[in-house]
Amino acid sequence: MEPFVKQMQEGQPVLFMIASWMRQFSDLTAGFTSRHGGVSESPYASLNGGLHVKDRDNHVIRNRQLLAQALGQPFEAFTYAEQVHSNEVIVIGKQEKGLGRNSREEAIQAKDAFITNEQGTVLCAQFADCVPLFFYDPVNRAVGLAHAGWKGTVLNISMATISAMTHTFGSLPEHIHAVIGPSIGACCYEVDETVAGRVREVLSDVKASTLSNKQILRGLKSGKFMLNLQELNRILIEQAGILSSHIEVTQLCTSCRTDEFFSHRKEGGVTGRMIAWIGLT
Repeated sequence: MEPFVKQMQEGQPVLFMIASWMRQFSDLTAGFTSRHGGVSESPYASLNGGLHVKDRDNHVIRNRQLLAQALGQPFEAFTYAEQVHSNEVIVIGKQEKGLGRNSREEAIQAKDAFITNEQGTVLCAQFADCVPLFFYDPVNRAVGLAHAGWKGTVLNISMATISAMTHTFGSLPEHIHAVIGPSIGACCYEVDETVAGRVREVLSDVKASTLSNKQILRGLKSGKFMLNLQELNRILIEQAGILSSHIEVTQLCTSCRTDEFFSHRKEGGVTGRMIAWIGLT
Protein backbone atom coordinates (compact mmCIF):
# COMPACT_ATOMS: atom_id res chain seq x y z
CA MET A 1 0.00 0.00 0.00
CA GLU A 2 1.28 3.48 -0.91
CA PRO A 3 2.37 5.18 2.35
CA PHE A 4 1.92 8.73 1.06
CA VAL A 5 -1.61 10.09 0.74
CA LYS A 6 -2.32 13.34 -1.07
CA GLN A 7 -3.94 16.04 1.05
CA MET A 8 -5.69 18.95 -0.63
CA GLN A 9 -7.41 21.83 1.13
CA GLU A 10 -8.52 25.02 -0.55
CA GLY A 11 -6.02 27.82 -0.18
CA GLN A 12 -3.31 25.56 1.24
CA PRO A 13 -0.28 23.75 -0.19
CA VAL A 14 -0.85 20.29 -1.63
CA LEU A 15 0.89 17.84 0.70
CA PHE A 16 1.63 14.12 0.78
CA MET A 17 1.19 12.81 4.32
CA ILE A 18 2.50 9.50 5.69
CA ALA A 19 -0.97 8.13 6.28
CA SER A 20 -0.17 5.07 8.39
CA TRP A 21 1.96 7.11 10.79
CA MET A 22 -0.72 9.77 11.10
CA ARG A 23 -3.20 7.05 12.08
CA GLN A 24 -0.88 5.29 14.53
CA PHE A 25 1.03 8.14 16.13
CA SER A 26 -0.94 11.15 17.32
CA ASP A 27 2.19 13.01 18.47
CA LEU A 28 3.84 13.05 15.05
CA THR A 29 3.74 15.09 11.85
CA ALA A 30 5.53 13.73 8.78
CA GLY A 31 5.24 14.05 5.02
CA PHE A 32 6.43 15.52 1.75
CA THR A 33 5.40 18.62 -0.13
CA SER A 34 4.22 18.70 -3.74
CA ARG A 35 5.03 21.44 -6.23
CA HIS A 36 1.56 23.02 -5.83
CA GLY A 37 0.06 25.64 -3.58
CA GLY A 38 2.86 28.17 -3.23
CA VAL A 39 3.74 31.62 -4.55
CA SER A 40 6.89 31.00 -6.63
CA GLU A 41 6.87 31.78 -10.35
CA SER A 42 8.07 29.66 -13.29
CA PRO A 43 10.36 27.69 -13.47
CA TYR A 44 9.97 27.25 -9.70
CA ALA A 45 6.19 27.29 -9.66
CA SER A 46 4.81 27.17 -7.23
CA LEU A 47 5.70 25.56 -3.89
CA ASN A 48 9.48 25.73 -4.13
CA GLY A 49 11.11 25.17 -0.76
CA GLY A 50 14.76 25.68 -1.79
CA LEU A 51 16.62 28.95 -1.20
CA HIS A 52 19.57 27.78 -3.32
CA VAL A 53 17.86 27.47 -6.74
CA LYS A 54 17.82 31.15 -7.79
CA ASP A 55 14.18 31.64 -6.86
CA ARG A 56 13.26 34.85 -5.01
CA ASP A 57 14.08 34.45 -1.31
CA ASN A 58 10.83 36.10 -0.22
CA HIS A 59 8.84 33.62 -2.31
CA VAL A 60 10.66 30.63 -0.81
CA ILE A 61 10.23 31.92 2.74
CA ARG A 62 6.54 32.49 2.10
CA ASN A 63 6.21 28.93 0.76
CA ARG A 64 7.87 27.62 3.91
CA GLN A 65 5.51 29.68 6.04
CA LEU A 66 2.54 28.28 4.12
CA LEU A 67 3.73 24.76 4.93
CA ALA A 68 3.96 25.60 8.63
CA GLN A 69 0.47 27.12 8.58
CA ALA A 70 -0.98 24.09 6.79
CA LEU A 71 0.49 21.81 9.46
CA GLY A 72 -0.65 24.05 12.31
CA GLN A 73 2.91 24.37 13.61
CA PRO A 74 4.85 27.58 14.43
CA PHE A 75 7.25 28.64 11.68
CA GLU A 76 9.97 29.03 14.33
CA ALA A 77 9.97 25.23 14.76
CA PHE A 78 11.09 24.43 11.20
CA THR A 79 14.79 23.63 10.93
CA TYR A 80 16.84 23.50 7.69
CA ALA A 81 20.39 22.66 6.62
CA GLU A 82 22.71 23.17 3.68
CA GLN A 83 22.87 19.64 2.26
CA VAL A 84 26.06 18.35 0.62
CA HIS A 85 25.39 14.65 -0.20
CA SER A 86 27.30 13.42 2.86
CA ASN A 87 26.44 10.88 5.54
CA GLU A 88 26.90 13.38 8.36
CA VAL A 89 24.23 13.37 11.08
CA ILE A 90 23.46 16.20 13.50
CA VAL A 91 21.44 16.11 16.71
CA ILE A 92 18.97 18.99 16.75
CA GLY A 93 18.49 20.46 20.21
CA LYS A 94 16.93 23.66 21.50
CA GLN A 95 19.81 25.79 20.18
CA GLU A 96 19.46 24.48 16.60
CA LYS A 97 15.67 24.66 16.48
CA GLY A 98 14.47 26.95 13.69
CA LEU A 99 17.86 27.48 12.06
CA GLY A 100 17.89 28.04 8.30
CA ARG A 101 14.22 28.76 7.82
CA ASN A 102 14.84 32.33 6.63
CA SER A 103 18.32 32.17 5.09
CA ARG A 104 21.06 29.83 3.90
CA GLU A 105 23.63 31.67 6.03
CA GLU A 106 21.77 30.73 9.22
CA ALA A 107 21.20 27.12 8.16
CA ILE A 108 23.01 24.16 9.67
CA GLN A 109 26.04 23.65 7.47
CA ALA A 110 27.12 20.51 5.57
CA LYS A 111 24.71 17.99 7.06
CA ASP A 112 22.35 15.54 5.34
CA ALA A 113 20.71 13.77 8.28
CA PHE A 114 19.03 15.13 11.39
CA ILE A 115 17.69 13.55 14.57
CA THR A 116 15.85 14.99 17.55
CA ASN A 117 13.71 14.13 20.53
CA GLU A 118 12.74 17.75 21.13
CA GLN A 119 9.00 18.22 21.18
CA GLY A 120 7.87 21.10 18.95
CA THR A 121 10.86 20.84 16.58
CA VAL A 122 10.28 20.06 12.91
CA LEU A 123 13.18 18.66 10.86
CA CYS A 124 13.21 19.65 7.17
CA ALA A 125 15.23 18.49 4.17
CA GLN A 126 14.97 19.43 0.49
CA PHE A 127 14.57 17.13 -2.49
CA ALA A 128 14.12 17.03 -6.26
CA ASP A 129 14.92 13.36 -7.07
CA CYS A 130 17.05 12.17 -4.12
CA VAL A 131 15.49 9.79 -1.61
CA PRO A 132 13.92 11.09 1.63
CA LEU A 133 14.28 8.68 4.55
CA PHE A 134 11.97 9.12 7.55
CA PHE A 135 12.59 7.44 10.94
CA TYR A 136 10.46 7.33 14.08
CA ASP A 137 11.05 5.60 17.41
CA PRO A 138 7.72 5.58 19.27
CA VAL A 139 9.27 4.02 22.39
CA ASN A 140 11.81 6.78 23.04
CA ARG A 141 9.86 9.42 21.09
CA ALA A 142 12.66 10.35 18.72
CA VAL A 143 12.65 11.13 15.00
CA GLY A 144 15.16 11.23 12.17
CA LEU A 145 15.27 12.49 8.59
CA ALA A 146 17.91 11.80 5.95
CA HIS A 147 18.65 13.06 2.43
CA ALA A 148 19.93 10.10 0.39
CA GLY A 149 21.18 10.77 -3.10
CA TRP A 150 23.36 8.08 -4.64
CA LYS A 151 26.42 9.40 -2.80
CA GLY A 152 24.69 9.45 0.58
CA THR A 153 23.20 6.04 -0.10
CA VAL A 154 26.52 4.32 -0.88
CA LEU A 155 27.95 6.06 2.20
CA ASN A 156 25.09 4.35 4.09
CA ILE A 157 23.48 7.46 5.51
CA SER A 158 20.59 5.30 6.69
CA MET A 159 22.89 3.28 8.97
CA ALA A 160 24.51 6.50 10.20
CA THR A 161 21.12 7.95 11.12
CA ILE A 162 19.90 4.81 12.87
CA SER A 163 23.20 4.49 14.76
CA ALA A 164 22.95 8.12 15.87
CA MET A 165 19.43 7.53 17.18
CA THR A 166 20.69 4.45 19.05
CA HIS A 167 23.67 6.21 20.64
CA THR A 168 21.87 9.48 21.39
CA PHE A 169 18.39 8.41 22.44
CA GLY A 170 18.77 4.71 23.26
CA SER A 171 16.61 3.73 20.28
CA LEU A 172 16.60 0.05 19.41
CA PRO A 173 16.47 -0.63 15.65
CA GLU A 174 13.64 -3.13 16.13
CA HIS A 175 11.51 -0.34 17.61
CA ILE A 176 12.19 2.18 14.83
CA HIS A 177 9.74 2.64 11.95
CA ALA A 178 11.05 3.84 8.56
CA VAL A 179 9.46 5.25 5.42
CA ILE A 180 11.19 5.75 2.08
CA GLY A 181 9.66 8.71 0.28
CA PRO A 182 9.12 9.98 -3.28
CA SER A 183 12.25 10.12 -5.43
CA ILE A 184 13.44 9.26 -8.91
CA GLY A 185 12.58 5.61 -9.49
CA ALA A 186 14.21 2.65 -11.21
CA CYS A 187 12.03 3.49 -14.21
CA CYS A 188 13.90 6.76 -14.79
CA TYR A 189 17.23 6.79 -12.96
CA GLU A 190 19.97 6.03 -15.49
CA VAL A 191 23.54 6.03 -14.14
CA ASP A 192 27.03 5.35 -15.49
CA GLU A 193 29.65 2.78 -14.53
CA THR A 194 31.16 5.07 -11.89
CA VAL A 195 27.93 5.05 -9.89
CA ALA A 196 27.15 1.41 -10.70
CA GLY A 197 30.56 0.34 -9.45
CA ARG A 198 30.01 2.01 -6.08
CA VAL A 199 26.58 0.39 -5.83
CA ARG A 200 28.03 -3.06 -6.54
CA GLU A 201 30.56 -2.53 -3.74
CA VAL A 202 27.74 -1.79 -1.31
CA LEU A 203 25.74 -4.80 -2.45
CA SER A 204 28.79 -6.99 -1.98
CA ASP A 205 29.39 -5.58 1.53
CA VAL A 206 25.84 -6.36 2.63
CA LYS A 207 25.87 -9.75 0.84
CA ALA A 208 22.71 -8.93 -1.09
CA SER A 209 21.06 -11.79 -2.98
CA THR A 210 21.33 -12.21 -6.75
CA LEU A 211 17.65 -11.28 -7.00
CA SER A 212 18.23 -8.09 -5.01
CA ASN A 213 21.19 -7.20 -7.23
CA LYS A 214 19.02 -7.51 -10.33
CA GLN A 215 16.23 -5.47 -8.76
CA ILE A 216 18.61 -2.66 -7.82
CA LEU A 217 20.90 -2.44 -10.86
CA ARG A 218 19.78 -3.33 -14.37
CA GLY A 219 22.28 -3.11 -17.22
CA LEU A 220 21.44 -1.47 -20.55
CA LYS A 221 22.91 -2.17 -23.99
CA SER A 222 24.36 1.34 -23.97
CA GLY A 223 26.66 0.42 -21.10
CA LYS A 224 24.58 2.49 -18.66
CA PHE A 225 22.44 1.13 -15.83
CA MET A 226 19.00 1.73 -14.32
CA LEU A 227 19.34 2.17 -10.57
CA ASN A 228 16.63 1.50 -7.97
CA LEU A 229 17.82 3.81 -5.22
CA GLN A 230 14.66 3.28 -3.15
CA GLU A 231 15.18 -0.48 -2.99
CA LEU A 232 18.87 -0.09 -2.19
CA ASN A 233 17.98 2.12 0.77
CA ARG A 234 15.35 -0.40 1.88
CA ILE A 235 17.95 -3.15 1.98
CA LEU A 236 20.41 -0.97 3.89
CA ILE A 237 17.73 0.03 6.42
CA GLU A 238 16.84 -3.63 6.95
CA GLN A 239 20.53 -4.51 7.29
CA ALA A 240 20.75 -1.87 10.03
CA GLY A 241 18.25 -3.87 12.09
CA ILE A 242 14.88 -2.28 11.34
CA LEU A 243 12.19 -4.92 10.91
CA SER A 244 10.92 -5.40 7.37
CA SER A 245 7.38 -5.01 8.74
CA HIS A 246 8.38 -1.53 9.96
CA ILE A 247 9.62 -0.32 6.56
CA GLU A 248 7.30 1.30 4.03
CA VAL A 249 8.38 2.26 0.50
CA THR A 250 6.63 4.69 -1.82
CA GLN A 251 5.79 3.90 -5.43
CA LEU A 252 5.93 7.58 -6.41
CA CYS A 253 8.63 8.60 -8.90
CA THR A 254 9.49 12.31 -9.01
CA SER A 255 10.66 12.06 -12.62
CA CYS A 256 7.49 10.32 -13.84
CA ARG A 257 5.24 12.62 -11.83
CA THR A 258 6.36 16.14 -12.65
CA ASP A 259 2.65 16.98 -12.52
CA GLU A 260 3.05 16.61 -8.74
CA PHE A 261 6.75 16.98 -7.97
CA PHE A 262 9.91 18.83 -9.01
CA SER A 263 12.52 16.67 -10.75
CA HIS A 264 16.08 17.95 -11.16
CA ARG A 265 16.88 15.39 -13.84
CA LYS A 266 13.62 15.50 -15.80
CA GLU A 267 13.55 19.32 -15.81
CA GLY A 268 17.16 19.84 -16.78
CA GLY A 269 18.36 21.08 -13.41
CA VAL A 270 16.24 24.25 -13.39
CA THR A 271 13.42 23.56 -10.97
CA GLY A 272 12.29 23.86 -7.38
CA ARG A 273 12.65 21.64 -4.33
CA MET A 274 10.17 19.68 -2.26
CA ILE A 275 10.42 19.66 1.54
CA ALA A 276 10.34 16.47 3.56
CA TRP A 277 9.47 17.13 7.19
CA ILE A 278 9.10 15.22 10.44
CA GLY A 279 8.48 16.49 13.93
CA LEU A 280 7.12 15.68 17.37
CA THR A 281 4.08 17.84 17.98
